Amino acid sequence: MRKWEKIKHKIVSQEEAETIASSWRDNEEDVVFTNGCFDILHLGHVSYLGKAASLGDYLVVGLNTDASVKRQNKGEDRPINDEDSRALVLASLEFVDMVIFFDNDTPKKLIELLNPSILVKGADYDAEEENETAKSYIVGSKQVRENGGSVKTIELEEGYSTTKIINTIKGS
Repeated sequence: MRKWEKIKHKIVSQEEAETIASSWRDNEEDVVFTNGCFDILHLGHVSYLGKAASLGDYLVVGLNTDASVKRQNKGEDRPINDEDSRALVLASLEFVDMVIFFDNDTPKKLIELLNPSILVKGADYDAEEENETAKSYIVGSKQVRENGGSVKTIELEEGYSTTKIINTIKGS
């Protein structure tokens, strides 16, 4: 299989993801899961994803669909890049092993389906927060812990955000 086909094969349906993640877990390999919009990929994203990948054997990225990005009120023009484009850019990163779209407002159902060993979010969340209504709560953390997994946060690169890039381009 050529490189381009390998990249495209990293983007899978939720059903395929469940089967693949299950086989990885059966081999006692650590499946790391994170999620996001990853609208305009920048150094902050790459650093975050690379560090997340270093926590286990496989990195799985749940990617918000265009519709779910719109529901997050990130801005009228968001996402800038459509979901297929964002998925291909993520899949082209060597340390990303799988990309899965999710259309819900949170990745909770996807996390329950995949049962990752390690759930990761940025340090703007709190891995110890148990109040599911708190803004710093990591969705899916309860389920991951109940299944013997762990929840971790990663420090974010200061000064990097998609909003900042968009504002720079607009000259604001």
